[in-house]
Amino acid sequence: MGRIREFFKKVRENKFSFSMNSFSAEKFDSRKIRGEIFWELRDGKTGDLQDSGHLKNVVTLDASILICRLLMSTTSVAHQSEPSFGIFALAVGTGDVGWNTNNPPPGNQNQRSLFNEIARKKIVTASYIDANGSISGIPTNVMDLTTTFSESEAVGGLTEMGLIGGDISTNMAVRNPALPANGVYDPTLNLVGLDTLVNYVTFPAINKPSTSTLNWTWRLSS
Repeated sequence: MGRIREFFKKVRENKFSFSMNSFSAEKFDSRKIRGEIFWELRDGKTGDLQDSGHLKNVVTLDASILICRLLMSTTSVAHQSEPSFGIFALAVGTGDVGWNTNNPPPGNQNQRSLFNEIARKKIVTASYIDANGSISGIPTNVMDLTTTFSESEAVGGLTEMGLIGGDISTNMAVRNPALPANGVYDPTLNLVGLDTLVNYVTFPAINKPSTSTLNWTWRLSS
């Protein structure tokens, strides 16, 4: 990521001191990371396409904290707060009480968890993408993350979703959200031991029946 390389270049040149203040969300802006989502609703038996769409997401302020935590370990010391995962799962939900499900409010960078999560699924594949949009055999600055909810999973009117990582459990039934879900951002909240929401998006309701699968591809670039 260009911003990370620039940060360490300045450290080597002693242009500013290495401290949590100099590596804050203000100076290292994770919102330079961009995300877009492609989804497909398919008949569970025939595989026929029933609906599809394309969305763009919001990168949360907590994404900067997760990146900083992932960079904390050195070659000689594993820092005690090092998280287990960068991005591990996709969570989907039905949104906040009182939302107009056909026109929910847009997500913002203060989001820390879903308002009403009903399901989460491990990321199935993660691939680097080249300039032609094809899978790359070497690391690039673009990655595709994919997963699928089966017929019995995430049934209902979905209006929100997000990518989560950090100290997330590999057991998808275990949830440790950072609360409150939204509101005034509290930078003193300790995310150690909590799920970290990295990307978030709201959208007009996708009504998933128990006879369909829902496939997601989340593309991140920096």
